[in-house]
Parts: sequence; structure tokens; C-alpha cells
Amino acid sequence: MFGGAHCSSRIALRTVVGIAFLVAAGCATTWQPPVDSNADALRARAVTQRVHDVQVSAAVLSVEDSRRMLGADVLETGVQPIWIEVQNGSQQALWLLRTGVDPDYFSPLEVAWSLHAKFDKETNKRIDDELRALEFANPIAPGATRSGVVFTNPQPKTRVLNVDLVASKLLLPFSLFLPVPGSAGGDIIERLSSLYSDEQVTDYQASDALRAALEKLPCCAGDEQSVAGGEPFNLIIVGDLADIGAAFSRRGFRRDARESDATQRVFGRPPDVVLRKYAQGGTAPLWVRAWLAPMRFQGSPVFLAQIGRARGGRFIARDEASFTLHADVDEARSILIQDMFYSGGLAKLGFIEGVGNVPATTPRVTPQGAFYYTDGLRAVVFFATRPLALSEVELLNWSPYIERREEAAAAQKDAERN
Repeated sequence: MFGGAHCSSRIALRTVVGIAFLVAAGCATTWQPPVDSNADALRARAVTQRVHDVQVSAAVLSVEDSRRMLGADVLETGVQPIWIEVQNGSQQALWLLRTGVDPDYFSPLEVAWSLHAKFDKETNKRIDDELRALEFANPIAPGATRSGVVFTNPQPKTRVLNVDLVASKLLLPFSLFLPVPGSAGGDIIERLSSLYSDEQVTDYQASDALRAALEKLPCCAGDEQSVAGGEPFNLIIVGDLADIGAAFSRRGFRRDARESDATQRVFGRPPDVVLRKYAQGGTAPLWVRAWLAPMRFQGSPVFLAQIGRARGGRFIARDEASFTLHADVDEARSILIQDMFYSGGLAKLGFIEGVGNVPATTPRVTPQGAFYYTDGLRAVVFFATRPLALSEVELLNWSPYIERREEAAAAQKDAERN
């Protein structure tokens, strides 16, 4: 009798565990055999760019595209699949660098693993095979057209896509702005182009005239009542949108606007674009808030921007509530400049007055309760079409940033001797 009761208990326990397992498995993304992998719908709405004899087309997969072609909505797993097609009219075989598309891209088997079913080797092998078959495969032979999917980290609203194609002694860079299906906010290029009328924009042709105009821009952000005193504008960005987007994207910056960003205002509005970069080791993000200014330089847009990072660095949580401005805003400026040197798109760098010197002994306090100090300079970064080498970056002889730092270092050394 006792043996029968014990056996019944074990059966009941196994039943409960089995039901719990099935419930848990049902919460995962369910894979179904793909309907078809036809890319005609993607090709019809793809963004296309041509360089010499090579054409690149790309489109972000929608939820429906993902289910139809991949067998599941992989966006639920935190993956943004992008379809890419390359028409190679050159005389060389070309190779697509996936790390150029996304330094942290997902391999097909990584994505497949997230869709695997428990204890179903046959289905799991088919998932692996299906996703590997859709992967963009190298090389692209001369005269051939090749297409496939690259699995990337999500970018909302508009996807800035870098496509680098290489061959022997050849690099063909492409930068495309792809609409993201299902994302609100519209196309960023269209939105920025409608902010000002032609009469409101001054196009400066001489660098000295541009410098003078940049130094007259507001020192700090205001609030909704236009009361100044917010975080400083310590960066100017100049260049075509494709070149700027390519440079920041290559260094891991992603569009990531938060509620707190809207507290910083200039030109009567919150930031037009907010970028954040999360480094390894859980470091709090470096952020760039940018506003399109009513001016251009030799036809290229000019952005007034803030660079900052959170106080506490990697020793704080990554939630928004913990993002209080780090007092040394010049350090954040320096980090970004060094990052841009490695972007392959930085053409010129200069420094101008504009924020005003704020000693560490008497820091400024923002309406949000943060405080900061600064040498008062703004970095001005000019971007061009990559690839550019570090040795090609031109250092403009505007405000003598380097000389100031050298003089400060010499003074500190003299003080230590005395």
C-alpha cells in the first residue's frame, strides 16, 4: 500500500514538472517551417546606393518578413535581421565585412539556438540549416549578384547601415539610412530637412566666418521656459548625415533617447538626435545630444551638441535614474574625440571658445542638480567619407587646446619641483 502511494506521488511529481516545462517552453519564441525566402518584397522597398560598378541594396525585415523567411519573429529575441544584396560589376571578387555592419553581429547559429525546441534534435537541425542558408555568404564573384541576411543588434526608427566591401587594395564603403518597419518617428533625414526654411539657414564658405558664428551659439541648454543654465554645449559636428552616421555607428553609438534628454533644450526644442554608447564591463553610457543648427558649412549640416557621461561610471546601475552628469565634462569630450579618430571618418578637428571657463573650485550647477567644470572649449569635428587614416586628420589652428594642455603640464611639473 505504501509502495503504491509512493509510486503515485512520483508520477504526480513528474506530471507537475512536465506541465511546468511545457508552460515554460510555450513562453519562448515558437518556430514554424518558413513559408518562403523570396526577397522580392524586400527588394521593392530597399534603399539602394551605387559606388563605381558596385550596387548595394538593403532593407530591415519586418515582423511579417521574419516569420515568413525565418520561421519566427526573431525581433522578440533582440535581433534585427537585415537583408543585403550586392551587385558586383567590378573585375574583382568582393567580401562583405560583417563587423562593419555591426561589431556585435549575431551568427546564424546564435539566432537559431534562441529558437531551439527542447529535446527535438531533428527540428533544431532544420532551424540551423534554414538560418544558415539565408545568411549573406562571401565572396561576391565578379559580375555576380549575391543577397542574404545579416543578424544585428536593434536600432529603432531609422537604421544607419554601414556596408564595407573589400578586395585586394580596395575598400568600397556604403552608408544607408534604412526605415525600420513598425517604428514610430519617421525618417530622420526628412525630419531634419524640414526644420528650417532656406531663408533661415546661413551657409558659411570660409572657416573663419564659421568659427565666429559657432562661438556665438548658446553656451548651455535651457529648459521649457527658455531659462539657461543646463548642461554645456561642448561639441560641434559638421558633415553630411551619411558620413556622420557612419562614423558614430562604426564606433558603437546607437540612437537611444530617454525622457531626461528632453529637459535639455535649445532653438526652442529638445534634441533632434540622441546617441549613446555602452562600453564593455557595464560602463555607463557616453551620450551625445545633438541639435541641427540654422547654419551650414560649404553645404554640409552643422550640429550643436552636448557630450556627457554619468557620474560613477561602471560602478552604477544602467537605469536612467542613475544617469547624473559626471562633473568632468572635458573628459567625456576627450573620450569622444579619441573615439572619432578611430572611426575612419574624422577629417578635421579644432577647438573654439563658447562655454566659458568654469574652475573645479567653483563648478556650475544645472537645474537638474548636476554640477560640472570645464576649460570652456568646444570641440569642432568635421567628417568626410571614410576611409581616412589617423595621419590624415587635420588639426585646425583655432583655440590653442594643445598648447594650453602642454603649458598646464609644464606648470604642474614646475610646482612639483618647488
